[in-house]
Amino acid sequence: MPLPPTRTPAAPLAPRPHIDKDTVTARQATPARAAKEPAAVTTAAPAAPRALTLIGVPTDIGAGSRGASMGPEALRVAGLGPALQALGHDVEDAGNLVGPPNPGLPPERGYRHLTEVVAWNATLHDAVQAELARGRLPIVLGGDHCLGIGSISAVARHCRQAGRPLRVLWLDAHTDFNTQALTPSGNLHGMPVACLCGQGPEPLTTLAGHVPALQPGWIRQIGIRSVDEGEKGLIDAAGIEVYDMRTVDEIGMRAVMEEALADLTPDTHLHVSFDVDFLDPEIAPAVATGIPGGPTYREAQLCMEMIADTGRLGSLDIVELNPALDVRNKTAMLATELVQSLFGKSTLIRRTARRRP
Repeated sequence: MPLPPTRTPAAPLAPRPHIDKDTVTARQATPARAAKEPAAVTTAAPAAPRALTLIGVPTDIGAGSRGASMGPEALRVAGLGPALQALGHDVEDAGNLVGPPNPGLPPERGYRHLTEVVAWNATLHDAVQAELARGRLPIVLGGDHCLGIGSISAVARHCRQAGRPLRVLWLDAHTDFNTQALTPSGNLHGMPVACLCGQGPEPLTTLAGHVPALQPGWIRQIGIRSVDEGEKGLIDAAGIEVYDMRTVDEIGMRAVMEEALADLTPDTHLHVSFDVDFLDPEIAPAVATGIPGGPTYREAQLCMEMIADTGRLGSLDIVELNPALDVRNKTAMLATELVQSLFGKSTLIRRTARRRP
């Protein structure tokens, strides 16, 4: 199937300097939850083969520093496509989308590069929507996290048209609920959740064809450990479920995921927006906005495996990977391992999740 003119073909599959997400940096974002009985989590048999499409979006237009534009190729070099093929999935690489270059300009009326951010997200929205219409699962290779606006807007539109419930898992060190009134940088990679919830510039808040694209109750944020002072009030007012790192420390990643994945219906579309700075920078250094105290390797693996167990994954973003800050592509290789777990790789065949006694 020929690629649309807004893409550049990929090779065949083969074997932020200023961070204004600044004021809360370690395990303080929301009050911890008390431990409770395990929530009911729907589990599935080992993953059936899926039809997956890789969509490269090589831009750092929403970020405060350059480098995330190289993320798609780093993931390809790490062997993401072949790794998913090895699990039995049908993988197409649609190449890279094309959009405006990064002009490196200061913010204007509170937003930095708004025209270019809108262009990239509109193109991504159309690409994701096209793959969902084909019955394929889009995997967005970013790029910075402003791309979550275009990707999730397309998913929200698709679910609304299909009459399906939507749940979004936002795996990130940051809540990304900034507004132009709060952030001096104007970098839109700190605003995607606010935009998706209807707080932001009109060309972005309306991209899904409905405002807001997401109801806050559809979102679960996991791994949070850096929230700007003004953001705290907005997150609290919105009522988004936030599992910060204090919560992970107190009740464990398993209990967090049981709560975050509770009550999914059989037709729920589960979208995962995976910012690589979700991970502790000791194991994933290739991010411009790394915050100490993130999930360990095993916590991250458990998170991905429990998502896979639901059998509900319908779309995925991988964002904020900055190869300029990496060591021998180790972060891209780690991201590839985690995505393999997300698509069914496990040590044993687990037909049902084990329960605590």
